[in-house]
Amino acid sequence: MKRTSDRASRVAFAALLLCVGCAVNDSRANASGEVGANSGGHAALALSDSAPPELPRVFLDTRQIPSPGRRVTVGPGDDLQRALDGAQPGDVILLQPGAEYLGSFVLPRKTGTSWITIQSSDEAGLPAEGTRIDPAASTSFPKLVTTSDVPALSTAPGAHHYRIVGLEITAAANVTSNSALLQLGGDRRSQRAPDEVPHHLIVDRSYVHGHASLRTRRCIALNSASTAVIDSYISDCHDRGPDSQAICGWNGPGPFKIVNNYLEGAGENVMFGGGDPGISGLVPSDIELRRNYFFKPLAWKGRWTVKNLFELKNAQRVLVEGNVFQNNWVDAQDGFALLLKSTNQDGGAPWSVTRDVTLRHNRVINVANGVNILGSSGNTDNSANHILVEDNVFDRIGMPEMGGGGRLWQLVGDPSAVGFVHNTGFASYAFLTLDELQKTFVTIRDNIVRRGEYGIFGSGQSEGRPSIDYYLRHYSVTHNVIIGARTDLYPEGNFFPLHPSDVGFADVDGANYRLRQDSPYKHAATDGRDIGADIAQLDSATARVTRR
Repeated sequence: MKRTSDRASRVAFAALLLCVGCAVNDSRANASGEVGANSGGHAALALSDSAPPELPRVFLDTRQIPSPGRRVTVGPGDDLQRALDGAQPGDVILLQPGAEYLGSFVLPRKTGTSWITIQSSDEAGLPAEGTRIDPAASTSFPKLVTTSDVPALSTAPGAHHYRIVGLEITAAANVTSNSALLQLGGDRRSQRAPDEVPHHLIVDRSYVHGHASLRTRRCIALNSASTAVIDSYISDCHDRGPDSQAICGWNGPGPFKIVNNYLEGAGENVMFGGGDPGISGLVPSDIELRRNYFFKPLAWKGRWTVKNLFELKNAQRVLVEGNVFQNNWVDAQDGFALLLKSTNQDGGAPWSVTRDVTLRHNRVINVANGVNILGSSGNTDNSANHILVEDNVFDRIGMPEMGGGGRLWQLVGDPSAVGFVHNTGFASYAFLTLDELQKTFVTIRDNIVRRGEYGIFGSGQSEGRPSIDYYLRHYSVTHNVIIGARTDLYPEGNFFPLHPSDVGFADVDGANYRLRQDSPYKHAATDGRDIGADIAQLDSATARVTRR
């Protein structure tokens, strides 16, 4: 295919973004059709003169609609690739339950906008829409099995309108190394023009996984547009040396919906960025991550290369809501569960930026460190900016079995317009560390945190006001409950109980961090709410978000 000029690519890329925004249903509906992904408002922030982070402009509607086309049955001895090549928009390709389809299959580009569905012929046996599957439920799924280092399933340039339902996608037991199990879109070498980007793709109630001895770079490569991964179980995504992910995207514009999945990856469970886009100006955009369980098995310690649970290097308008992040230890990085920064990874994408990120109503449990926000690294002048960490609970931060650490939050290298608002967190070392900051706008208010050993401190400065005044040129630090800190070290307007038992938690030993009616911090926040995380909203957002 002849490639367009750089200027023409940018024009076409802008057109693709507009087309994607028009083509999908901005209904705020999840896989079950429920409305409310964008419900609730941001707290007012003194981040700077600008507005709080922008939420995704598009939320994909992934409800399944009846298919108007043919129903094509493909048995285990039949030619699946031939069936894919011959399918017409609106067709349903039915695969035999439990059968293995060996090879590396490609979704071809078609004309038309009706969905082609690939699923089990046992339609009655599929879990209902909106139900996340697990390995036990997938025992009768048809299996796409790669027998080499290439994906079991990938997309042709520009392929679109495919829905994958109730499939198991994996590698054969004798395969030891694999690039990706499911490849949606290409990297910068194979995908350099907007019309080559696959779009309108849904992975629904599927089991995508490696195996105990497989080194795979990622289970799903997400270099596409208007793509969803919903109600699925993605596991055993690991490698030694190179990074590995359950899901990684760096060369697709979005929008993306990652909702109600179990996500297991060694390097980073989910990452956007990490490689230069092949399309000039591309920033993965309008990303919805809700109700997922991010998990690393402790049995991986010492075997696979581990970095973090979630990382952004090049992404904008990201909503991370109602997830559980569990288990991350010191290994190839220093154990932060969530890492946000702007990175021009390979030097060819100077526009790279991480901005407009909202992290709310999440639980972060049993990790070495909590959230690390860096301005930039890797030859980009676009500092990470407009990041809000709101109404989250951070528990068991810095446990010895995770390698120590114990930093709740960290700011390095001048990220701009950052807010930590209405969180509840317990870390052993410090609740905020600072370094290499000159002009950062930061709001820290209405949180309940444990001081740890050092509270707020920056490199070369002492705890509290000296570090705050040296590193934070523009800040609001008020109405925080800082357990165990000295009153004289911090700005006025904060509170300093000696022990967690003095806060008035419902059951601190049982990790129930609601405030009792007799708590002195009930309705005492700047906005009239309880100080700390809104546990009722958080519990609602994470309801049924479990490992199994």
